[in-house]
Amino acid sequence: MAALLGLLLWGASPAAAGGPTSVLVTSPQSGEATALYYSDGQYGQLQQLLGPENTGSRDKPPEADLAHARQINVTWLAHDISPWRLDRVFPVGSKPYAVWIHTAANVPDSPNGYWHRAEHPGRLRALFKKLGVMGRTTGGDGYTGIFPAPWQSDTPSAAPEEPTTTTASITTGTRDDGSDWWWAIPGAAAGAALALALRPVATRLRPLRWRRQREPGPRQELRDV
Repeated sequence: MAALLGLLLWGASPAAAGGPTSVLVTSPQSGEATALYYSDGQYGQLQQLLGPENTGSRDKPPEADLAHARQINVTWLAHDISPWRLDRVFPVGSKPYAVWIHTAANVPDSPNGYWHRAEHPGRLRALFKKLGVMGRTTGGDGYTGIFPAPWQSDTPSAAPEEPTTTTASITTGTRDDGSDWWWAIPGAAAGAALALALRPVATRLRPLRWRRQREPGPRQELRDV
């Protein structure tokens, strides 16, 4: 059974496990777009040429002159609808050809990513051309892509403290945020213990109370002589 389970897991595709299923490739400057499914051989080729995630430099390398470089966006999707990784690719036009890549692998939770240089820029360019996203740029003042922002802190800002409402909650008998319900436990336990302790005393006092409620005066007994 263990060997069979291992074979099943080894042969399972990422899509079968609920992982990435498709990728969208767009070129804002030329207005071109295409998509690949995980079963397409070019899907794995593109992923390999873009390189691993979470490697490289947080800041754009100073030698990367991207002022006039084309931007190609590669958005990886899970279940075809949920983006989880974004590669912004910048093929530099001048020789020697170079391709700079900014990879953010925690979208949409964080836009932070790493800069690195493609190990095989020629092959990556050829793949983009084959996919039809390396056409002539349209120019003008249209949308040209969003350049990666500087590294942002993942630490959320501290929320302002709210005024204490414990006194008001106890006075009105209501809860403000549902977190003070445990205050009722000691009171309920003390009430139950007090009721159990006073029950025998109440039982003994009941006949005495009944005797005190009888009418006062002498009591006579009629006998048949």
